[in-house]
Amino acid sequence: MNTSVNIAGIDFKNPVMTASGTFGSGKEYSEFVDLNRLGGVVVKGVASNEWLGNPVPRIAETYGGMLNAVGLQNPGVDVFIEEDIPFLRKYDTKIIVNIAGKTVDEYVEVAKKLQDADIDMIELNISCPNVKEGGVAFGTDPKMAEYVTSQVKKHAKQPLIVKLSPNVTDITEIARAVEAGGADCVSLINTLLGMKIDIYKKKPVLANRVGGFSGPAIKPVAVRMVNQVYNSIKLPIIGLGGICNGEDAIEFMLAGATGVAVGTANFMNPRATVEVIEGIERYMESMGVKDVGELIGSVR
Repeated sequence: MNTSVNIAGIDFKNPVMTASGTFGSGKEYSEFVDLNRLGGVVVKGVASNEWLGNPVPRIAETYGGMLNAVGLQNPGVDVFIEEDIPFLRKYDTKIIVNIAGKTVDEYVEVAKKLQDADIDMIELNISCPNVKEGGVAFGTDPKMAEYVTSQVKKHAKQPLIVKLSPNVTDITEIARAVEAGGADCVSLINTLLGMKIDIYKKKPVLANRVGGFSGPAIKPVAVRMVNQVYNSIKLPIIGLGGICNGEDAIEFMLAGATGVAVGTANFMNPRATVEVIEGIERYMESMGVKDVGELIGSVR
């Protein structure tokens, strides 16, 4: 059976990768899971300079998932290039770098620094707040989404994935905007905005008040949005949002995803990614599917 897929010209041994922000830069999980088994590792968001992140508490467990307001804490792109890429290159897996910024110039600076880096793809996180436009996320305004995509695309030597925010009225509008901006692929969904309140202290649990909601509870929303985007644009899709097993991954592929990313499940089960790969293989064998590509977008 063939589990390989091609996403924007890059060949993956299988469609399963990690979701940014849930797997560090791979090193943190390497003693629990064989990184050689993974189609790709999508690293935690990388910015032009060190980001300290938000104040604590910044993680809260919820029914069916979790809230996080970590704030994309990272040491900056120079440290990433020097320390993390050489480690990941020891393994037979694709390296996808999620990039973050508070201004268009910051995104562009990271893309420029990664031009000659030994990586396979860049994932543009447009859920970041645009500090020059009153803090509204780049990914919630079609014109801004198209603009930041086009500017990063000018400087990115690797294929460009744009990660879409679900916190919009019509996600297909944003998908069409980044396609027009030159994106090579889209990934979706990023976290939904959520809030948890301590009823005894009568205050939000998170210091940041709100955070990104992820986990199994968001999967039906994510599958719906992937299917909508699949029917709206021509770009390949990486689907994510609540994937915990092979059956979840198959749902996303039937909805239109070429690749799938495992996120919050990694916190509950460090071997989740490998178990998803094994689950896809069992499904293909039981259903007589010889090529995983047969599944993509085949929902009736």
